[in-house]
Formats: sequence, C-alpha cells, structure tokens
Amino acid sequence: MFDFQKQVIERSHTLPVLVDFWAPWCGPCKVLGPVLEQVAEEQKDRWELVKVNTEEHPELAQKYQIRSIPNVKLFHHGKVVNEFAGAKPKYQLEQWLAEHIPDPSFMELQHILDHADPNSQEEQLRQYLAAHPDKQEARLALAQHLVFKQPEEAADLVENIELEDKLYDDAEDIRTLARLMQFKSENGFATASHLISAREALKSNDLETAIQKIIAATTVDKNFQDDLPRRSAIALFHIWGREHELTKEYRRQFDMALY
Repeated sequence: MFDFQKQVIERSHTLPVLVDFWAPWCGPCKVLGPVLEQVAEEQKDRWELVKVNTEEHPELAQKYQIRSIPNVKLFHHGKVVNEFAGAKPKYQLEQWLAEHIPDPSFMELQHILDHADPNSQEEQLRQYLAAHPDKQEARLALAQHLVFKQPEEAADLVENIELEDKLYDDAEDIRTLARLMQFKSENGFATASHLISAREALKSNDLETAIQKIIAATTVDKNFQDDLPRRSAIALFHIWGREHELTKEYRRQFDMALY
C-alpha cells in the first residue's frame, strides 16, 4: 500500500526523494517516465524515485499544486527543495540532478548534526572533518561545538572563512564568542566584571545567566573592548536562533539596552 508520508517525507530525511507526478493518459509522462527510471537505477545511491499517479491520488496533486504533468519535485528533509515540469531528455535530466541533488558528503554531515548523540557528536564531527578537511560547514559546526570549552581551537577552525564566504557571518559569531571566552581583565570596571561572569556561566552551560550578564555589560558600556558586549549578545542570539526560549525572552531586553 502506497504511503506518501513514509516513502517520501520520512525517507527524504535519509536520502533525497524525486517524486514523479504523472497520469496514464499523459503523453509526455510516457516519455519522461522510462528516462527517470533508468537514471534512478544508475544513481540509486544518491536518490530514490517515487511515482505518484495523479488519477489515483488527486489529494496529493491538489496539496502540491500540480497544474500540469509530468511534474517532478525533489524532496529533502521533508520539504520540496526543487522541481521541474515537462519531459526532459536524459542528458538534461542528469544535468538538472547534478545541480540540485545534495552532495552525499553534505548529507552525511547533515545526518551527524541532526541525529548524532550529543555525547558523540564532537568525535563524529572530527572524523568527518578528517575525511573532508575542506568542508567549511563542518569546520563551523565543530567550532560551534567547541567555542565555550576550547575557544582557541574554535577560532582556528574558522580562521580562513573570509568576508566573501557565505558562512562569514556565522564565523564572525564564533570569533566573537571565542574572544569572550578568552577575555581577561585586571581592572575593576563593571563591564569587565559582567563579561567575566558571563564567560564563567558559559563554561558551565548556564546560558541564561550568561545572557543576563552580557546584557548588563551592554547596559554599562556597549562599546567596551571594540563592542564585545554587544557583539557577544548578537552572536548568542544568532547561534540560538529566533525560536530559542532565551532569544524570545531576552532579545527585546538587549535591544533596549542599546539605547
């Protein structure tokens, strides 16, 4: 029995799934179908093919807004990430797949990030990076994992991610937090004291105390040490993401501290 949720949505979290929406009366479908099946067999380690007869499953055709067939949609991690309509000769299909099917090594990294046990994730990232030393995404992921306990190594990992790189902003967050984690001050300024408290809280994974102390430092002097309080807060919010409970609770308070 056909199960779209299991065969497409759930399966696409492991391997990309190409869905061919077709119908028996469709002439171009009869042209494209055998080509898809041949290439699917040739590239079976990279993606899987699922064929959906729109006559038998009109609810799926409606859900995915199929207005003409053949319509081919690429599912990855449960979502449509690319598509095309109409028949393609084999060489054009192979070209399209080469451009849009995720790199297998990238999928391996994504699996580590999404499914690895937190206790083993660092080791798995190190093993992946040993096999793929040029993967900047892996260097960034490992740096994020290490920045609060091994800030020097974290900063080294992202050292070569420069301004023109798409990961530059994320790398800057790591560099900022690495600087915070290595911050030392012998003076008694309140700003310095708050940052040191934030550093210690991050070491012990007390994230709420850390952001509270960083906001306190920002309130006293947001420009201290080349904007370190302000930049540290922004870096944490970026890494946590908008939906993180601490971002929701403290982002507005931080914004108010800037003025």
